[in-house]
Amino acid sequence: MHLSDPLQQAIAQFNSGQYYACHDTLEVLWLEATEPDRTFYQGLLQIAVACYHASRSNSRGAILLLGEGTRRLQQCDPAHYGLDLKALIAAAMTLQAQLHAQAPPSIVLHIDRLN
Repeated sequence: MHLSDPLQQAIAQFNSGQYYACHDTLEVLWLEATEPDRTFYQGLLQIAVACYHASRSNSRGAILLLGEGTRRLQQCDPAHYGLDLKALIAAAMTLQAQLHAQAPPSIVLHIDRLN
């Protein structure tokens, strides 16, 4: 499946830690999407905002959005758009566990393509 330019931009923003900009880019896609893309975009968007909250020491907001985002992405094909959603979900769940344990978050989430 081909990645649109805005989705490629959102992935680049996410992977470089520009979570708020990623949110803005994904929001446009999400608002215009139909299922199953709508759920996919909303899940990515929520994880991006969760990472933004975690980077600003808002653990509560990050925990809630990581849960919502992973729940939505788990409804998607794990290779939606050729992306490795399994790895993203696993990393998001690890970050959520770190935040629950009140450990310093190590945000190592990346959106990667499958080989």
